[in-house]
Amino acid sequence: MQTGILPTAGRNVVVVGTQWGDEGKGKVVDWMTDHAQGVVRFQGGHNAGHTLVIAGRKTALQLIPSGIMREGVKCYIGNGVVVDPKHLLGEIERLEALGLDVRSRLFISESCPLILPFHVEIDRAREAQRESCGSGKIGTTGKGIGPAYEDKVARRALRVQDLKHPERLEAKLRTLLDLHNAELTGVLGGQPLELQPMLDDMLRAAEQLRPMMADVGYRLFQAHGLGENLLFEGAQGTLLDIDHGTYPYVTSSNCVAGNAAAGSGLGPGMLHYVLGITKAYTTRVGSGPFPTELDIETAGTIGHHLSTVGQERGTVTGRARRCGWLDAAALKRSIIINGVSGLCITKLDVLDGLQEIKICTGYELDGRVLDVLPLDADEIEQCQPIYETMPGWSDTTAGLTNWEQLPLAARRYLERVQALIGAPIDMVSTGPDRVHTILLRHPFRA
Repeated sequence: MQTGILPTAGRNVVVVGTQWGDEGKGKVVDWMTDHAQGVVRFQGGHNAGHTLVIAGRKTALQLIPSGIMREGVKCYIGNGVVVDPKHLLGEIERLEALGLDVRSRLFISESCPLILPFHVEIDRAREAQRESCGSGKIGTTGKGIGPAYEDKVARRALRVQDLKHPERLEAKLRTLLDLHNAELTGVLGGQPLELQPMLDDMLRAAEQLRPMMADVGYRLFQAHGLGENLLFEGAQGTLLDIDHGTYPYVTSSNCVAGNAAAGSGLGPGMLHYVLGITKAYTTRVGSGPFPTELDIETAGTIGHHLSTVGQERGTVTGRARRCGWLDAAALKRSIIINGVSGLCITKLDVLDGLQEIKICTGYELDGRVLDVLPLDADEIEQCQPIYETMPGWSDTTAGLTNWEQLPLAARRYLERVQALIGAPIDMVSTGPDRVHTILLRHPFRA
């Protein structure tokens, strides 16, 4: 019977971080766009950052999908993303200055909530208040992401579609500004923001954004039916997920694979493979528990090696990332949550030259042995890691593109990680450039 539904033709891959973010998703997505016709961002905001290195040139992206670096690839910002119009236009202009065609290839969901100046002010003021009260900072980027998601959940958010209707926009903005000014002045001790400058900025942005506004979910459905391969790009990492991460030291959205459907408007039955991205060690930016954390300040220590050789600083914030050994028990939790089909291990070359390498296989907690990361952040804080030690290697892995080229000890290390987490390693990244990749099983062909 004819149902009117397009036939399943394309193949779709979801890329998610399986640690606390900064796993190298941008490079992997960029590499995979050679086999995709569209790249979709499905959550987060410009608090995330992807650094791409192509032919030796670095490009930092925060909101625009990594596929923008490939000529002809369409890029979609799904409804699960919160959008700061001023930042988005600035990012577009920076990419255009590099000679990239952006506006004809970028499609922004009309359902995206907007990040506005009062969201930013509230975000920063709350974080400062937490610090002054001694309650502990969450470690937000101060870019208004959390407050914007709050408005979305409270069903009062301004959305991209409101930019098409000036009178509606002004009425909604006035109401929302009054609400947030009350918090800024009455609770947080800040100064009120004015309506007119904000409205003028939004109306100017609307003129530029209007041609890129789209029904993204339907466009993805059509592209899929026409045989196009789609790549879904998550931001942050699984352990920062609002539901499944180390709450409250998390981001404000769902960064797990399941949200690729809800955050884009394409049904979950059309998502075929989940690629989890994992560093060969572990890093974390901001506050929160980190069982395998090492000292990064003292020269000559393992932590200092990981931090300096790995150039571990946040793409968006510039903050030094905390570093530690690979945590297989935390990784196992991420494998379960995301239904990972295969892994890509990144930054293997950072481990080059270490005499021995440790893997956390579980934890001791109150006399119990756990083989998976607990759900309670306070319990995670009390976990004592259980380590397994493996020999390191002296030969370099940097830039290698074939599994057999890897030192034997490096292969044994990866094979042990694979056995501990119960998911196959399908790719290994051996350097920042898109060509520094070992492919064992292609996600678009698996």
